[in-house]
Amino acid sequence: MISAFERMVAWRYLRARRAEGFISLITAFSLSGIALGVAALIVITSVMNGVKTEMLKHFIGMSGHISIYSNSGQLGDYDALALRVASTAGVISVTPAIEGQVMASANGHATGAQVLALRYDDLARKEHILEKITSGSLDGFKSGDGIIVGERLAENLGVPVGEPLTLISPEGRQTIAGLVPRLKAYPVAATFKLGMNAYDSSLIIMPFNEAQVYFKLSDGGQNLATGLQVNVAKPDQAQAIAEQLRQMLGGNYRIYDWQQSNKSVFEALTIQRNVMFIILTLIILVAAFNIISSLIMLVKDKGRDIAILRTMGATRGAVMRIFLACGLLIGVAGTGIGLVLGLLLAINVDNIRVWVEHISGGRILAEQLYFISTLPAEIDPEQVIAVVLMSLVLSFLATLYPARRAAKLDPAEALRYE
Repeated sequence: MISAFERMVAWRYLRARRAEGFISLITAFSLSGIALGVAALIVITSVMNGVKTEMLKHFIGMSGHISIYSNSGQLGDYDALALRVASTAGVISVTPAIEGQVMASANGHATGAQVLALRYDDLARKEHILEKITSGSLDGFKSGDGIIVGERLAENLGVPVGEPLTLISPEGRQTIAGLVPRLKAYPVAATFKLGMNAYDSSLIIMPFNEAQVYFKLSDGGQNLATGLQVNVAKPDQAQAIAEQLRQMLGGNYRIYDWQQSNKSVFEALTIQRNVMFIILTLIILVAAFNIISSLIMLVKDKGRDIAILRTMGATRGAVMRIFLACGLLIGVAGTGIGLVLGLLLAINVDNIRVWVEHISGGRILAEQLYFISTLPAEIDPEQVIAVVLMSLVLSFLATLYPARRAAKLDPAEALRYE
């Protein structure tokens, strides 16, 4: 236990004096390095967590925690199948859906697009979409003849709300002249902006019944869907529930949980976070080495003082604790400053992004290049505690060698060469 006297002596040794300016400068660099390393680690891990959560929310919001497809490509009697799936423990909702690829065309421009068809009641439960409606309303969608389009897709094609957008399907009808693509114009009822370019620039949400007609899923008097979207109470249990559904439904269905469907994306995010964690940990490690060098020079500079303390009765342990206190003061102060700075930056990281973009006149996150257009941050208390503990442990380990060296200093030798 470090006594009050030992803490007082340690504090006096760390105070800047004219003759010890160089040592104090190295001490300041050590403290700054630890603070910056801790702050950077907290910000990076928080942003990575926020990006993962945001992407997961959008991916799951569009396709559910579990997706069920028929091996034949079409689901008949999907409502009965949905009831069977909904009876599984842990499942909270099952939504029939139709997915398809089309070419969207307007004003002489055309681009590929992804169609997702839902019933109005099912769409009304997807709050993350409803909250992102930027123009128009769902009235046209509810009546069954309007579509909802990603904002960037509408901008690229120059289609405002109320204007028609032509959808062209490659699966057309066979005529004497050959295969004629199927096309139909739908008025744009509303636009949305989810903040993910993959959806904002290519997604079209269509009324379910209209999609059955457009994609010829109601021929022969039988209404069909292409898949079921299953939401579960606990996303972490999606894999286990998916396995139960495979055993219950048999081999006629392809069943994917959200981890399988987005495996490559989340693996890439995890790798990036781990690499950044290692790189930024090196900053703290370098700062720890600065603590070692500054304390070694402090021991050499305070050799006479150490000898006097020893002759006055101070034990080797007391001398060692004085220099341990010196190193820990640097480590604790740097870690505390880094913790406060990191939390403040993590909380305001997106505001800082907006400010930097305003000052520089450029875009940090170009929506055409990245999944997201904002910098979300999610602070994980466990990760913050891990960063703080790691910084304190490295600071403590860095003080051991200089402190032991100070404790072993021979008073007679130190006074002889003064």
